[in-house]
Amino acid sequence: PSYMLRFSFVVCQLPNWRPSANMNRNMYDGDTTTWSPQGRIHQIEYAMEAVKQGSASVGVKNKTHAVLACIQRAASELSGFQRKVFDIDEHVGVAVSGLTSDARSLCRFMRGECSQERWAFDHPLQVSRLVSSVSDKLQRCTQLWSRRPFGVGLLVAGYDKKGPHIFQIDPSANTFDCKAMSIGARSQSAKTYLERHLDAILDTTNVNDLVRHALRALRDCLPSETELTAANCCIAVVGLNTPFTVYTEEAVAPFVALLDEMTQEDVEMRAGNDDANVRATEEMA
Repeated sequence: PSYMLRFSFVVCQLPNWRPSANMNRNMYDGDTTTWSPQGRIHQIEYAMEAVKQGSASVGVKNKTHAVLACIQRAASELSGFQRKVFDIDEHVGVAVSGLTSDARSLCRFMRGECSQERWAFDHPLQVSRLVSSVSDKLQRCTQLWSRRPFGVGLLVAGYDKKGPHIFQIDPSANTFDCKAMSIGARSQSAKTYLERHLDAILDTTNVNDLVRHALRALRDCLPSETELTAANCCIAVVGLNTPFTVYTEEAVAPFVALLDEMTQEDVEMRAGNDDANVRATEEMA
């Protein structure tokens, strides 16, 4: 077209003109079917950034149970907290970070998949198969220009004949089978805690100890001036002989009280630190 020729002519007349990085990105982020020269799809990266802006969620498991813990945010002091944990079936549920409306749509799809499995075969759907179905649904949105990616990340906790599971699902449709995971804002602080205490988490035999680790990791995601209370967090537990159960508000208070209790691991760690301090003092003397 003639206007493109005029634009090209003007650009060629500008001395030392070079396209900026932002302009280069804007040329390739109009839809999810256009690759940038760097091999990136910017619309998917934007969706994953929405997950990083959402409130934090933590998932942990041991040999018999899986636990989800989430921070709940309120849009204002006049409104209640947004729901962050959704039950899918008796044996599985999800915690979300990102756009909650997208999460509700995905949860509706997951409930339909579980219902069809029970109706057709009279047994619960395996967690890995459910995650695969959700991943396929997310993948279709990354291959059509008429759709946008889902702006939400999921932590799926479930229990089936293979044991407890924690799966992470990204807007890019990538899925990860995790031992422990955290997503959302400030989630790196929780990941550091989980990596440091992973062996202790996997070896726990008490559900209360597993919940304590999840809440401690979640507490690290909060700003320094904010405390973790029963009002701003929720917990979900699923496992052997335990259907997926969500605890909110008053039901969370006993679990939050566990944060102040010292475990044997804490006692040993504190004793080790004291011994190290004593040795350091003696060497300095």
